[in-house]
Amino acid sequence: MDLHLADRTVLVTGGSSGVGLATVATLLEEGANVITCARRLDVLEKALADLDTPADRMLAMSCDVRDADQVRALVEAGAARFGGIDGLVNNAGQSRMLGLDRATVEDFRDELDLKFGGVLNVTGTALPYLRASDAAAIVTINAVLARQPEPRLVTTSAARAGLLNLTKSMASEYAPDIRVNSVCLGLIDTGQWRRRFEADEQATSYEAFESDLAADRGISLGRFGRAEEVAAMVVTLLSPRASYVTGAALDVCGGVARYVA
Repeated sequence: MDLHLADRTVLVTGGSSGVGLATVATLLEEGANVITCARRLDVLEKALADLDTPADRMLAMSCDVRDADQVRALVEAGAARFGGIDGLVNNAGQSRMLGLDRATVEDFRDELDLKFGGVLNVTGTALPYLRASDAAAIVTINAVLARQPEPRLVTTSAARAGLLNLTKSMASEYAPDIRVNSVCLGLIDTGQWRRRFEADEQATSYEAFESDLAADRGISLGRFGRAEEVAAMVVTLLSPRASYVTGAALDVCGGVARYVA
């Protein structure tokens, strides 16, 4: 199916690894131009080099999404390079392993600054360019934690719940000019899980580690998700093919269901 993304321009934050990098790769396969960023430009450029990225369809810059000046430089450079911006993927972020017994007010502030500040900075700066597009779309990468808190990730769970609410508000506020949706992740096979496996002296193989953790977390499909599986859903929501979808939250989580949708 042609997703009608050829020659359109999409900004993807946090493009150096995991879901961000997979989304960049999928967009390039669909013929889109991509603007992407990470805090460490050397890491980002190495990741993109492995994709054999076409130089004329890619702009990569260093940017901390919490810094309004850096965000403005990124958005303006990307819009100037490609003549506008048609889509935005708010992906930059991370999880913080922390229980409520150890979490401080400052920990919560830091999480909110990243989850809210990053999304608001990038979205607000890109908004005039998105409004000028005839098929503008925003996808915010979130997590199923937004609806089913994890005691070991208490600050991240709380921030993601707020972000889900914020994204829904954006969908109402920006309609009908811009569609806004969330993609909520479960356990996705990224570098952090490989590192945790390597640190687990009891695990005999990564496959066994994955299977055991999937069973413990109640994942119906019995495995972690793959970054490219998430990217396929993100890119579909960015596509004009999804022109009647806004305000939705799509779970990509292998069937984890601790709440009734």
